[in-house]
Amino acid sequence: MLWLGPTTRDIQIRRREQEAKEGKSCKDPNVSDEMKAINKEFGKIHVKRGTCAVGLKGADVVILGCEKRSALKLQDTRTTPSKINQIDDHIYLAFAGLNADARILIDKARVEAQSHKLVVEDPASVEYMTRYIAKVQQRYTQSGGVRPFGVSTFLVGFDPNDKEPKLYLTEPSGIYSAWKANAIGKNSKTVRELLEKSYEDNMSREQAIKLTVKSLLEVVQTGAKNIEIMVLSPGAPAEVSII
Repeated sequence: MLWLGPTTRDIQIRRREQEAKEGKSCKDPNVSDEMKAINKEFGKIHVKRGTCAVGLKGADVVILGCEKRSALKLQDTRTTPSKINQIDDHIYLAFAGLNADARILIDKARVEAQSHKLVVEDPASVEYMTRYIAKVQQRYTQSGGVRPFGVSTFLVGFDPNDKEPKLYLTEPSGIYSAWKANAIGKNSKTVRELLEKSYEDNMSREQAIKLTVKSLLEVVQTGAKNIEIMVLSPGAPAEVSII
């Protein structure tokens, strides 16, 4: 039988396999640009419907604040998932959007953090984990048969041997960025406007906590114990409280 060489299909498959090994983006020809745009809007819609979350940096502290949904009368609160989750000893994550999607992202991030520690023998940096989560989110916007993650996330923490607080935001499209303070979720625009007016560089621990609580009270019912605050300092365990 006469062999005429590899077909165009064979070449495309080999190229995509090679790109996957090298960690490059593999564009799925079955996903149109219009469908990608629809997918990204899907993620943004669910983020806007999620309860509000705030991230804020102080001089030597980083804070996450979340609106905590009120538990139903017959609900067992011991198993109610928190909006603030630990990724590694020095990295925490808060989210707005679909709880089920966030759970998958958090599990993937935890596995990656431990794998990085085993292979490199050093903890992953906050930016590294942010890039990893953003890469997972972006991958789900361009593949056939899947939908994007309907969550935005805050990643906060301190890198090893570094006392500078870090605060990053990832979006459903896979974009990530660093911030001094920001808000995601329902009514986030209102909270962000207050943060822009009130935020100052190098705020003390007390000032940062007060501004976080004040910003959430703009959108949370006063008097109800449904604000969850996490305060993280370098070399110290996280302090979580419900206000």
